[in-house]
Amino acid sequence: MNGFFDIPSDLDNTWLGLIGLHLREALLPVLAGLLAALPLAQLCVRFRWLYPPVLGVTTVFYAIPSLAVFVVLIDYTGQTELTVMIPLAVYSLVVLVPAIVDGVRSVPEETLAASTAMGFGPLRRYLQVQLPIAVPAILAGLRVAVASSISLVSVGALIGNQGALGNLLADAQKYGRPELAVNSVLTTAVLAILCDAVLVLARNLLTPWMPRGRRQRPKEAAARPEPQEASAR
Repeated sequence: MNGFFDIPSDLDNTWLGLIGLHLREALLPVLAGLLAALPLAQLCVRFRWLYPPVLGVTTVFYAIPSLAVFVVLIDYTGQTELTVMIPLAVYSLVVLVPAIVDGVRSVPEETLAASTAMGFGPLRRYLQVQLPIAVPAILAGLRVAVASSISLVSVGALIGNQGALGNLLADAQKYGRPELAVNSVLTTAVLAILCDAVLVLARNLLTPWMPRGRRQRPKEAAARPEPQEASAR
């Protein structure tokens, strides 16, 4: 553990500072991706023919290596956090758009018909009916997008120490200090786990109607015969 939290001076940051920087570079792109995915997914739901090409384009972008995107962006945004966050925001779309589309499409037709009969317009129905019901699917997509973004931030270490905790990997090789690499890997993993736990908690709070645990439903419990009755038969 000697030197585990001793951050090299060339990073101009503390361990806690690197954690804050890592979270900022990872979560802001996911938030931007979510804001872009919500209206895009609604268009895909409203115009079904639009969904395949949108999904195809986002998948193509996701297949492009982040380092290649950095090379293209660096002439415009320089060696900055923005160069790291732009591709992460685009990558999040390939997860968030299908999650939102599937969640919105899962809303029963009877529910949509009832909201229309109550005078809900398309926008109000989307915001007040479809999105709340689609929350479990959306948060499932967010969990994948956040975990992926937290891991990919480290690649930014290749463009001028913009990788937050990933910079420790480069310094571990530079100064011959393997404990820095262990610090980077463990801290990144813990951050991903904690963010995932927060999203699970948010899902539980936002969807109180969802079943919790493995408790039997009353109808299932009543329908199941007692062991003695089953043996008597």
